[in-house]
Amino acid sequence: MARNSSEVVYQRIQETPIVPLFFNADLSVATSVLKACYDGGIRVFEFTNRGKEAPFIFAKAMEYVEKECPDLVLGIGTIYDAKQAHEFIQMGADFMLQPFTTEAVGEVCGKYDIPWMPGAMTLTEIRQAEIWGAKIVKIFPGNVVGPAFVKALKGPMPNTQIMVTGGVEPNKESLSTWFKAGAAAVGMGSQLFPADLIAKKDYVAIEQMIAQLIKTYREL
Repeated sequence: MARNSSEVVYQRIQETPIVPLFFNADLSVATSVLKACYDGGIRVFEFTNRGKEAPFIFAKAMEYVEKECPDLVLGIGTIYDAKQAHEFIQMGADFMLQPFTTEAVGEVCGKYDIPWMPGAMTLTEIRQAEIWGAKIVKIFPGNVVGPAFVKALKGPMPNTQIMVTGGVEPNKESLSTWFKAGAAAVGMGSQLFPADLIAKKDYVAIEQMIAQLIKTYREL
């Protein structure tokens, strides 16, 4: 079961609302990236369920985090159905994300008090996700709707908490635009983990890039 309570998860997101998302079938690479992000200042990390090896790698990554990154909140993303949700909750997932909204997944997360962040693109979808229990809704892909959409929806839905994934760049201009529009958090994947750095296993460079990104956010 989850190492962290839902209250801790939401607190971590509020404190450091930049959430890397990453998957690699090589356990050594996965844990090294986790550690680089942690040492760079990340405290919320989404491991994406995008390969047949994902359950095994996630379980091992959770063991690694317990020892090496004690206050890191580790969640699972790209969950399709209730069966997967239950499986990863049993492995200790602290939170769960979807690229879309599935009521059955929300029910499983609610049963175990696991923060559930489903994906949506319209106000109707966002509101439905909230009705089904989501306290944070993921806008995906963010580059399709843009910051203006987030700003506009905050008019009729001022209390809605939005995480934007897709279209967020690791620079001051992009971060400033999304957060000023009203995003509560942002998720970033490949932009944070250039293929050449992963291939070279240059985790120091990744750590430095993450640290600079966190610094940039703090200075907004």
